[in-house]
Amino acid sequence: MHIYKRKQIAERVKLDQAALEAVEAGFAALGRGEVEMPPILSMNIAESNGEVDVKTAHIRGWPRFAIKISPGFFHNPSLGLPSLNGLMLLFSAKTGLVEAVLFDEGYLTDIRTALAGAIAAKHLSRTDARSVAVIGAGLQAELQVAALCLVRDIREVHVHARDRIKAELYATRIRAHHGLPVTVHTSAASACAHADIVVTTTPAREPVLRWSDLPKGIHVTAMGSDNPHKNELEPTILASADLLVVDRLSQSQALGELHHAPALQREVFELGSLIAQGCTLRSSAEQISVCDLTGTGVQDTAIANYAARLLEET
Repeated sequence: MHIYKRKQIAERVKLDQAALEAVEAGFAALGRGEVEMPPILSMNIAESNGEVDVKTAHIRGWPRFAIKISPGFFHNPSLGLPSLNGLMLLFSAKTGLVEAVLFDEGYLTDIRTALAGAIAAKHLSRTDARSVAVIGAGLQAELQVAALCLVRDIREVHVHARDRIKAELYATRIRAHHGLPVTVHTSAASACAHADIVVTTTPAREPVLRWSDLPKGIHVTAMGSDNPHKNELEPTILASADLLVVDRLSQSQALGELHHAPALQREVFELGSLIAQGCTLRSSAEQISVCDLTGTGVQDTAIANYAARLLEET
């Protein structure tokens, strides 16, 4: 059994095309029905504004499956600590023996989450999308922009966050690390008015995005709602969008944006199925598409297998 620490993992696993292809392969396998993936085990720790999720999946034919333990404690930044932490345990799919412990402190979750947003944009946004609006100003907000650059020629960034100081610091980081021009906005509507893609990356309990905020032709990826008490999108967005996609229908209904629109009657697609079938849903430049990503165990097994392969080469 091998034990790998965050530094070792981060030196090998990058936010790049190879990692994107690994996670996309996991989504495709899910769409083909080749994945065993139980519901998420989730526990809230309300007094500390914390939660713990346990996710897992087995992809048929893959040598290993992962079990991920992922705590999220959202008061941590005020203590000088990261909001997310955790590790992944990698087991042999033949014997059930532990083959590796990836003590990544949430690094692989950050990477696979960013890549999932890019994969959604790759299959749903306009191919000529150049501008992205980000709602939220944390680490994932930065990683989403970096990942989007793998699939679209992003040329400008617009950001809105409740905390203006954090939004300005975010803009400084994006300019320095990615060389992109960034405009800080006082509202989500203003940020979206200049964007082809909008990504919400918040732990919000009430909608941060309204239907009236969205111009024609925009693609929306909602990253934050992975727990029943979280909600980033006004339900009217789900009802009115031309195209509605989720990573896992049952998860979105239980934990994601669909949880807040129980009476919704419309066609909802799963991202993995679109990838597996090679479907292109968008048929008009003016269509508004929405993808709700709650985070799936198949993403964790995909990125953990990929990381282990790279680490074993060292």
